[in-house]
Amino acid sequence: MTTLAPVLTIAFPAAAFDTNCYVLAAGPGEECLVVDPGIGVVDTLGQVLAEHRLRPAAVLLTHGHLDHVYSVTPVCSGELAAYIHTADRYRLHDPVSTLDPGLVVMLERQFGSRAQWTEPDRVVELVDGQQLTLAGLDLEIRHAPGHTEGSVVIGLPGLPDGLSTEEPLDRTVLSGDVLFAGSIGRTDLPGGSDAAMQRSLRDVILPLPDSTLVLPGHGGASTMRRERRTNPYLQGLTA
Repeated sequence: MTTLAPVLTIAFPAAAFDTNCYVLAAGPGEECLVVDPGIGVVDTLGQVLAEHRLRPAAVLLTHGHLDHVYSVTPVCSGELAAYIHTADRYRLHDPVSTLDPGLVVMLERQFGSRAQWTEPDRVVELVDGQQLTLAGLDLEIRHAPGHTEGSVVIGLPGLPDGLSTEEPLDRTVLSGDVLFAGSIGRTDLPGGSDAAMQRSLRDVILPLPDSTLVLPGHGGASTMRRERRTNPYLQGLTA
């Protein structure tokens, strides 16, 4: 059996919508990947980077909704690339403008500042089946539309360091808003499609081995073994 190197994995919620921001690295003092830097994460992210002596190498976006991309430009700082699927690339032009005006007002009241957006300088478009090595981590991109046109899940052949579980696990998938613990992402927002989501669940999610750790865009972690048995949205589907 191959022994997989543990992946330094830090997760913390954004200041709005409980969006999970993840920081992944081969270890302390190394380059890292920042996944889905949402609203109000910059200060906490800076503390995480300083504590573990990490240097961001790229930002990965599971999809283009504002709650997952709001801080992408300050994190990239004009130097790093933001990676997003081709079909969601357009969402980085101005995701604030796609929000309901009432929601924008609510956010501005909560954070005491006007909601602003600046598109990142460097954007790399992802495609289905693409394999990347960034910050010393091997990644596989799978296109899984349904929540948005360009939603992806990101797989890597490693597990968070210090992970303790009764289940035998040998890989991790960042599922964005495609799959949650006990649920799935909504499909009723602009660009969403229930038919596309059903295909993504059948063709992308169900084939994942039971030994896969699932790190979702919202909520707690799960495993494919658990989701296959208990998630009502996976019942009756056949890979």
